[in-house]
Amino acid sequence: MKITSVYSGADGESHFRDIELNPKRDRHNPAVVSFKPIKATRAFLREAKGADNHDWHTAPRRQLVIILKGELEIEVADGSKRRFGPGDIFLAEDTTGHGHLSRSFNRTGMYVPVEEEIS
Repeated sequence: MKITSVYSGADGESHFRDIELNPKRDRHNPAVVSFKPIKATRAFLREAKGADNHDWHTAPRRQLVIILKGELEIEVADGSKRRFGPGDIFLAEDTTGHGHLSRSFNRTGMYVPVEEEIS
């Protein structure tokens, strides 16, 4: 399984990278895979009715963003854009630097702050 990271590079600009999560097969059911647990102490939901567009900004904390409804588009410094829809997960970790742009419409997301590395 891959998730996308939005991170701050050494240049102070935001970039995308894909992170491959390493699955482990369930020994009792080979159709099921699991992944390394991610320690989280809280999660919260955020719903945007209508357009919810944000100019350049950094992530307020390292957090997994899980899109439950609607669509979210993220743009990074080089103009690259990625769209995330229901079921998509990305890691917002550009907490310093120039940040990213975001655009969405009628979106509901779950935000899960994380402190440890995701692998």
